[in-house]
Amino acid sequence: MSRPNAPRHEKPRQQKPRGTAKPRTDKAAEDKPEDGLKGDKSRQGKPRAGESPREEKAPADAAPEAIGHAGSPPPEAAEPGPALSPEEAERARKKYLLRRFWISGRGYWGLHGDKLAWPLTIGLLTLICVNVGFQYGINRWNRAIFDAIEQRDAHTVYWLSAVFLPLVAGSISLVVAQVYLRMTMQRRWRSWLTTAVIQRWLASGRYYQLNLVKGDHANPEARLTEDLRIATESPVDFVAGVLNAFLSASTFIVVLWTIGGALSFTLGGSTITVPGFLVVTAVIYAAITSTSMFVIGRRFVQLSEDKNQAEAEFRYVLTRVRENGESIALLGGEEEENAGIDRTFAGVLGRWARLTGQHMRTTLVSQGSSLFAPVVPVLLCAPKFLDGSMSLGQVMQAASAFALVQGAFGWLVDNYPRLADWNASAHRIASLMMSLDGLERAEQNDRLGRIQRGETEDGAMLGLRNLSVTLDDGTSVVKETEVEIEPGERVLVSGESGTGKSTLVRAIAGLWPWGSGSVDFHPGKRLFMLPQRPYIPSGTLRRATAYPAAADNWKTKEIDAALDKVGLAYLKDRLEEEAPWDQTLSGGEKQRLAFARLLLHAPDIVVLDEATSALDEKSQDKMMQTVIQQLPRVTIISVAHRAELEAFHTRKITLERREGGARLVSDVELAPRRKKRGLFQRALWGSGANGGKG
Repeated sequence: MSRPNAPRHEKPRQQKPRGTAKPRTDKAAEDKPEDGLKGDKSRQGKPRAGESPREEKAPADAAPEAIGHAGSPPPEAAEPGPALSPEEAERARKKYLLRRFWISGRGYWGLHGDKLAWPLTIGLLTLICVNVGFQYGINRWNRAIFDAIEQRDAHTVYWLSAVFLPLVAGSISLVVAQVYLRMTMQRRWRSWLTTAVIQRWLASGRYYQLNLVKGDHANPEARLTEDLRIATESPVDFVAGVLNAFLSASTFIVVLWTIGGALSFTLGGSTITVPGFLVVTAVIYAAITSTSMFVIGRRFVQLSEDKNQAEAEFRYVLTRVRENGESIALLGGEEEENAGIDRTFAGVLGRWARLTGQHMRTTLVSQGSSLFAPVVPVLLCAPKFLDGSMSLGQVMQAASAFALVQGAFGWLVDNYPRLADWNASAHRIASLMMSLDGLERAEQNDRLGRIQRGETEDGAMLGLRNLSVTLDDGTSVVKETEVEIEPGERVLVSGESGTGKSTLVRAIAGLWPWGSGSVDFHPGKRLFMLPQRPYIPSGTLRRATAYPAAADNWKTKEIDAALDKVGLAYLKDRLEEEAPWDQTLSGGEKQRLAFARLLLHAPDIVVLDEATSALDEKSQDKMMQTVIQQLPRVTIISVAHRAELEAFHTRKITLERREGGARLVSDVELAPRRKKRGLFQRALWGSGANGGKG
């Protein structure tokens, strides 16, 4: 079956057929709530003539690592036991959140991970080990140069000066190479995990369903950007830092033990000998600073989480103002919006103030440690140098080694704020993952009931078989609906506000998964959605008109013709203009643009959800007439309140709110309108007095 008015172009981009499935046995694929052709891998029907099944591939210009693998959700979430106190339950939840992050994050090194993950990891670890060897070489060089200076050995001083350049060059080269490998791994890990999480977020309309369910997943855009960046960058830094600290500590503890030897002193008439006194001092010194940091910064994680959440809320408020700028400006709501922004920003500043106090206390420890660390070994070695048992070179080597050991032991002191920030970010991205896990589990079990999707067997375009639509907690919205729509029928769905009409539309589109019964489509047919508020993507007007297909899927004259038919001919000269069209176009123009998309895509079945609400009656009539004339075989399902729309439909079904969920109370045939009726006539027409089938 060929599509009428099919676009002609050299490189077709195939659309996903929607509503063509056999009974669902697996999870749904990617859907979007915006207007457009809806596709679902689990509901793929027979391809249209000239079309081949769509293959899911990464974009041609995507980086190799950009192909993430979402994997399956963990078998079960961590549910705190009832015997736990609120504090214990919260600790258990946060512990599981870190585990949940690593369940997905470690997949980067797994079977479906990045092919360069292990080479980059092994290369980075190797460079760290080699660089510690260069540090040891420089430490030995310190001893030799100061011994030569003490002995006034000019020849050795000049020779060591020449040796120093290769040592420094080698160390610098290794550090630069480490930076490259480390940042490359961070970039590729972030790309892999971001792609994997976004795939899960977009699949089956979950990005929309998250708005309908409870859970800690507010502001997912902030979690997918800033939080995920920190969550993938910091662990690489931490692992590299810990390995470097361990190797440095192990190497230079041996140096300190060898150089320092034992320290003997008299106390109360007794001689006390401390073997490896420099090592003992370094360990005690590090224990004091690390314990101090832990005690002082124990609230760092919670404050970082609070600050990140406040920042995300602040960005969200500003984004809302930008997206709804026209409505705010028309209503004169600047003062109220400013007050709301001030309240949100005050929360950000308050959390920053508390975090500032924590930073001040941790800085006190870290700065004090950095000032004392170089002096302590010199003071400890001074008695041995003065009695001649240690040379100047040994003193300087010990001081250098002590600083390196102290730096290794004090790694936590220097990185505790970043560790807390990572902890907070990992918790936030893991919370989003857990919410997605819940939606996936709901798709895979029947505890709450799932709306099945299949194929009609009697030639009908759409069939609702004992369809009930519920909330995610099981509360019924629409109850036991039986409807069959034949090809070419134009059906108007009416009812009071709150009877579940839009929810029923979402169930038909596959965006609302909870309920029972089935939604069956004619095999191989395509569904197109026109919501009340059409989505206008960024970019050119050509892209906005062709959405959700590619901008070059239709020739310019075809797009011009579509715009002309919907009354937007004055925009034809601006097709290639990039502008904020979402803010530039009026509500009526956006709805006209949505109808232009409909004419271009020429689907088999279209659902209009208050799609003409921003148009006047005359424009609405012309728009409906245009659709019927240009797409005479299209099946139309309209959700609307205007009685005038009955003239463009052949059938009307009415939902009425009842206890336990709205029910279908009438199903009437509509006679074509031959002349314009008055208000009284329209009122009678809309009353359903014609008689009906139900």
